[in-house]
Amino acid sequence: MAEVRESLARWTRQPAADAAGARRAGVLVPLFVRDGGLWVVFTLRTDSLEHHRGQISFPGGAEEPGDPTLFHTALRESEEELGIRPEDAIALGRLSPIVTVTGFYVEPFVAALPQPYEFRPAEAEIAEIIEVPVAELLMPGVLEEREFEGRPEPVLFYHHGRHVIWGATARILHELLQAIEPRQG
Repeated sequence: MAEVRESLARWTRQPAADAAGARRAGVLVPLFVRDGGLWVVFTLRTDSLEHHRGQISFPGGAEEPGDPTLFHTALRESEEELGIRPEDAIALGRLSPIVTVTGFYVEPFVAALPQPYEFRPAEAEIAEIIEVPVAELLMPGVLEEREFEGRPEPVLFYHHGRHVIWGATARILHELLQAIEPRQG
Protein backbone atom coordinates (compact mmCIF):
# COMPACT_ATOMS: atom_id res chain seq x y z
CA MET A 1 0.00 0.00 0.00
CA ALA A 2 2.97 2.29 0.45
CA GLU A 3 3.49 2.20 -3.33
CA VAL A 4 -0.13 3.18 -3.92
CA ARG A 5 0.19 6.06 -1.44
CA GLU A 6 3.39 7.23 -3.21
CA SER A 7 1.75 6.99 -6.65
CA LEU A 8 -1.25 9.00 -5.48
CA ALA A 9 1.01 11.61 -3.86
CA ARG A 10 2.76 12.10 -7.22
CA TRP A 11 -0.49 12.10 -9.21
CA THR A 12 -1.59 15.46 -10.58
CA ARG A 13 -5.21 16.00 -9.67
CA GLN A 14 -7.32 17.93 -12.16
CA PRO A 15 -9.88 20.55 -11.10
CA ALA A 16 -13.52 19.66 -11.59
CA ALA A 17 -15.63 21.21 -14.29
CA ASP A 18 -18.01 23.96 -13.28
CA ALA A 19 -19.49 22.82 -9.98
CA ALA A 20 -21.82 25.79 -9.44
CA GLY A 21 -25.07 24.52 -8.00
CA ALA A 22 -23.85 20.93 -7.72
CA ARG A 23 -24.57 19.01 -4.54
CA ARG A 24 -21.33 18.10 -2.73
CA ALA A 25 -20.51 14.42 -2.14
CA GLY A 26 -17.62 12.23 -1.07
CA VAL A 27 -16.85 8.64 -2.05
CA LEU A 28 -14.40 6.12 -0.66
CA VAL A 29 -12.35 4.01 -3.06
CA PRO A 30 -11.56 1.01 -0.81
CA LEU A 31 -8.49 -1.06 -1.66
CA PHE A 32 -7.04 -4.15 -0.04
CA VAL A 33 -4.34 -6.74 -0.68
CA ARG A 34 -5.26 -10.39 -1.15
CA ASP A 35 -2.93 -13.14 -2.33
CA GLY A 36 -0.24 -10.55 -3.11
CA GLY A 37 -2.48 -8.51 -5.43
CA LEU A 38 -4.34 -5.25 -5.11
CA TRP A 39 -8.16 -5.40 -5.06
CA VAL A 40 -10.86 -2.72 -5.19
CA VAL A 41 -14.32 -2.79 -3.59
CA PHE A 42 -17.51 -1.70 -5.34
CA THR A 43 -21.15 -1.86 -4.36
CA LEU A 44 -24.19 -2.74 -6.42
CA ARG A 45 -26.91 -0.36 -5.33
CA THR A 46 -30.43 -1.65 -4.76
CA ASP A 47 -33.21 -0.82 -7.19
CA SER A 48 -35.11 1.07 -4.48
CA LEU A 49 -32.67 3.98 -4.04
CA GLU A 50 -33.44 7.50 -5.24
CA HIS A 51 -30.08 8.10 -6.96
CA HIS A 52 -28.15 5.67 -9.19
CA ARG A 53 -30.41 2.71 -8.44
CA GLY A 54 -29.14 -0.62 -9.69
CA GLN A 55 -25.72 0.80 -10.56
CA ILE A 56 -22.26 -0.17 -9.44
CA SER A 57 -20.63 2.49 -7.31
CA PHE A 58 -18.07 3.24 -4.67
CA PRO A 59 -19.46 3.71 -1.17
CA GLY A 60 -20.27 7.33 -0.50
CA GLY A 61 -22.90 9.97 -0.77
CA ALA A 62 -24.03 13.51 -0.25
CA GLU A 63 -22.50 15.87 2.29
CA GLU A 64 -24.52 16.51 5.43
CA PRO A 65 -24.30 19.62 7.64
CA GLY A 66 -22.34 17.80 10.38
CA ASP A 67 -19.58 16.59 8.03
CA PRO A 68 -16.40 18.64 8.63
CA THR A 69 -14.93 17.61 5.23
CA LEU A 70 -15.91 15.50 2.23
CA PHE A 71 -13.47 12.84 3.48
CA HIS A 72 -15.65 12.61 6.59
CA THR A 73 -18.69 12.38 4.31
CA ALA A 74 -17.09 9.43 2.49
CA LEU A 75 -16.23 7.73 5.79
CA ARG A 76 -19.71 8.28 7.25
CA GLU A 77 -21.43 6.97 4.14
CA SER A 78 -19.07 3.98 3.91
CA GLU A 79 -19.92 3.06 7.48
CA GLU A 80 -23.65 3.43 6.78
CA GLU A 81 -23.53 1.44 3.53
CA LEU A 82 -20.91 -1.24 4.22
CA GLY A 83 -20.17 -1.11 7.93
CA ILE A 84 -16.61 0.14 7.34
CA ARG A 85 -15.45 1.66 10.60
CA PRO A 86 -13.74 5.03 9.97
CA GLU A 87 -10.69 3.94 11.97
CA ASP A 88 -10.25 0.93 9.65
CA ALA A 89 -10.03 3.05 6.47
CA ILE A 90 -6.38 4.08 6.15
CA ALA A 91 -6.19 7.15 3.92
CA LEU A 92 -3.88 6.70 0.93
CA GLY A 93 -4.68 9.78 -1.14
CA ARG A 94 -7.20 11.59 -3.29
CA LEU A 95 -8.25 11.59 -6.90
CA SER A 96 -9.57 14.45 -9.00
CA PRO A 97 -13.03 15.73 -8.13
CA ILE A 98 -15.69 15.25 -10.77
CA VAL A 99 -19.08 16.74 -11.54
CA THR A 100 -21.67 14.16 -12.53
CA VAL A 101 -24.44 14.49 -15.07
CA THR A 102 -26.86 14.09 -12.14
CA GLY A 103 -25.60 17.30 -10.52
CA PHE A 104 -23.15 16.08 -7.89
CA TYR A 105 -19.66 17.45 -7.20
CA VAL A 106 -17.82 14.30 -6.03
CA GLU A 107 -14.46 14.07 -4.28
CA PRO A 108 -12.97 10.54 -4.31
CA PHE A 109 -10.73 9.40 -1.43
CA VAL A 110 -8.62 6.25 -1.72
CA ALA A 111 -8.22 4.16 1.43
CA ALA A 112 -6.76 0.80 2.43
CA LEU A 113 -8.76 -1.75 4.37
CA PRO A 114 -7.30 -4.51 6.53
CA GLN A 115 -7.89 -8.09 5.42
CA PRO A 116 -9.89 -10.08 6.00
CA TYR A 117 -12.65 -7.51 6.50
CA GLU A 118 -16.20 -8.27 7.55
CA PHE A 119 -18.51 -5.93 5.67
CA ARG A 120 -21.98 -5.28 7.07
CA PRO A 121 -23.96 -4.04 4.04
CA ALA A 122 -27.12 -1.99 4.57
CA GLU A 123 -29.78 -4.18 2.98
CA ALA A 124 -31.91 -1.21 1.89
CA GLU A 125 -28.99 0.33 -0.04
CA ILE A 126 -26.57 -2.42 -1.06
CA ALA A 127 -27.63 -5.39 -3.17
CA GLU A 128 -24.11 -6.82 -3.52
CA ILE A 129 -20.49 -6.18 -2.56
CA ILE A 130 -18.15 -6.63 -5.53
CA GLU A 131 -14.44 -7.23 -4.95
CA VAL A 132 -12.31 -7.04 -8.10
CA PRO A 133 -8.57 -7.62 -8.60
CA VAL A 134 -7.01 -4.44 -10.00
CA ALA A 135 -4.92 -6.57 -12.38
CA GLU A 136 -8.12 -7.80 -14.05
CA LEU A 137 -9.31 -4.24 -14.63
CA LEU A 138 -6.05 -3.51 -16.47
CA MET A 139 -6.43 -6.42 -18.89
CA PRO A 140 -7.03 -5.73 -22.60
CA GLY A 141 -10.68 -5.67 -23.59
CA VAL A 142 -12.02 -4.81 -20.12
CA LEU A 143 -12.32 -1.09 -20.84
CA GLU A 144 -14.79 0.05 -23.49
CA GLU A 145 -15.22 3.66 -24.59
CA ARG A 146 -18.44 4.82 -26.26
CA GLU A 147 -19.23 8.15 -27.88
CA PHE A 148 -22.61 9.67 -27.07
CA GLU A 149 -24.13 12.63 -28.82
CA GLY A 150 -23.91 15.73 -26.68
CA ARG A 151 -21.13 14.34 -24.48
CA PRO A 152 -17.76 16.10 -24.80
CA GLU A 153 -15.78 12.95 -23.96
CA PRO A 154 -16.34 9.22 -24.35
CA VAL A 155 -18.30 7.34 -21.69
CA LEU A 156 -16.21 4.61 -20.05
CA PHE A 157 -17.41 1.08 -19.36
CA TYR A 158 -15.39 -1.52 -17.43
CA HIS A 159 -16.60 -5.09 -17.92
CA HIS A 160 -16.05 -7.60 -15.12
CA GLY A 161 -17.96 -10.85 -15.43
CA ARG A 162 -21.68 -10.04 -15.37
CA HIS A 163 -21.01 -6.55 -14.04
CA VAL A 164 -20.54 -3.32 -15.97
CA ILE A 165 -18.96 -0.37 -14.18
CA TRP A 166 -19.76 2.90 -15.93
CA GLY A 167 -20.55 6.56 -15.38
CA ALA A 168 -18.92 8.47 -12.54
CA THR A 169 -17.63 5.27 -10.94
CA ALA A 170 -15.83 4.30 -14.16
CA ARG A 171 -14.33 7.79 -14.44
CA ILE A 172 -12.98 7.57 -10.87
CA LEU A 173 -11.75 4.01 -11.45
CA HIS A 174 -10.04 5.04 -14.68
CA GLU A 175 -8.10 7.77 -12.92
CA LEU A 176 -7.14 5.39 -10.10
CA LEU A 177 -5.79 2.87 -12.59
CA GLN A 178 -3.85 5.58 -14.45
CA ALA A 179 -2.36 6.81 -11.16
CA ILE A 180 -1.22 3.39 -9.94
CA GLU A 181 -0.76 1.43 -13.18
CA PRO A 182 3.03 1.81 -13.31
CA ARG A 183 3.11 0.00 -9.95
CA GLN A 184 1.04 -2.88 -11.33
CA GLY A 185 3.23 -3.86 -14.27
